[in-house]
Amino acid sequence: MSMKPMKASLAFEEAKRILLECVAPIERTERVSLLEAAGRVLAEPVTAPVDVPPFARAAMDGYAVIAENTFGVNNANPARLTLLEVIHAGEIARQAVAAGTCTQVATGSPLPAGADAVVQVENTEVEGGGPAGGRVRIYSPVYPGQNVSKRGRDLPAGREVLAPGVCLDPGKIGVLAALGLTQATVYARPSLAVLPSGNEIVPPGEPLPPGKIYDINSFTLSALIRTHGATATILPILPDRLEAVRRGLTEAAETHDLVVISGGSSVGERDVMLEAVEGLGELKFHGIAVKPGQPTLCGLIRGKLVVGMPGYPASCLINGYTLLVPVLRKLARLPACKAGPVELPMSRRCTSTLGRHQYLPVRVERGEVVPVFKESGAITSMADAEGYIEIPANVDLVEKGERVLVTFF
Repeated sequence: MSMKPMKASLAFEEAKRILLECVAPIERTERVSLLEAAGRVLAEPVTAPVDVPPFARAAMDGYAVIAENTFGVNNANPARLTLLEVIHAGEIARQAVAAGTCTQVATGSPLPAGADAVVQVENTEVEGGGPAGGRVRIYSPVYPGQNVSKRGRDLPAGREVLAPGVCLDPGKIGVLAALGLTQATVYARPSLAVLPSGNEIVPPGEPLPPGKIYDINSFTLSALIRTHGATATILPILPDRLEAVRRGLTEAAETHDLVVISGGSSVGERDVMLEAVEGLGELKFHGIAVKPGQPTLCGLIRGKLVVGMPGYPASCLINGYTLLVPVLRKLARLPACKAGPVELPMSRRCTSTLGRHQYLPVRVERGEVVPVFKESGAITSMADAEGYIEIPANVDLVEKGERVLVTFF
């Protein structure tokens, strides 16, 4: 078998557009507990079944009063009210507040009947320090409703409080808990098959024969996939035989929403992935004008997107961040990553290849951008990196001190 030259490389942005066109947001839904709902995407609207808060409550520690009883008071002329009782959060007052009386309340405790305001404890003084039955001096006036959270002020019953499509962050989980809900209907996590290929790789944990290397890509890709809203299943390593690759791809496409292949899409004489994808479905592209990561493949098998990643670990992972993550987030209905790039100066001169858009792994040291890329086969290029910079295809040199945009992982 002779080596197969790679066809003309596609522009990076065009490759990304094609990949995104090949997937549709997940439609499956499931019911999960609140603890399992964090980071998931809500699939149905949530309407408040009850008022939140379910009663008028004190917004701070102090004394529940009839506001009119405090009008005109000051430090020289305080109101003197009879203390009826002391209540805490979760307790209900036994007596109604009437003219000339008050009740000591804690933040969050239900407002006693008859009261319409709360005077902050800092603006009061208990005569003689006595408990209920004593007198309380009020030094500051309050108006009706002051320092009181009305019933339903946060969430009135019947209002739609969360719309489908929102990502359930901790604050939104708190809203569901405030409504007394224990579960939420969310979109299912997309199921991805991670399909390693190549006669040269063996699973970690097994003895390493001469000439072999451990499978790195399956684990970096799976970690990336799970970070961005999907599940990842690492399938058995495919040997470099056409029938084995055909069978593995077919089974993966039948049982998963998307198939990610590691290796086997370059130009070596034993690379059969391209031939297998062309024979089983539709090849969208093979080869991207990007560095690292040129031998990237995109195809459809039984309507499922198949993405072939480069075999070299650094190339594979950088392509995962730049190409696979947007696809994953669309599939999982997650919003696009919002972390914007930061502009910083380069620590040293850096060269690039004209005609190829480069993603250069970097880290930041003492406010400067330090390139850490060694070679496509070195996973430490990515382990040491905090993010990457982009060098356009028409640029072959970035000078020391030149300001560049760092996109963090």
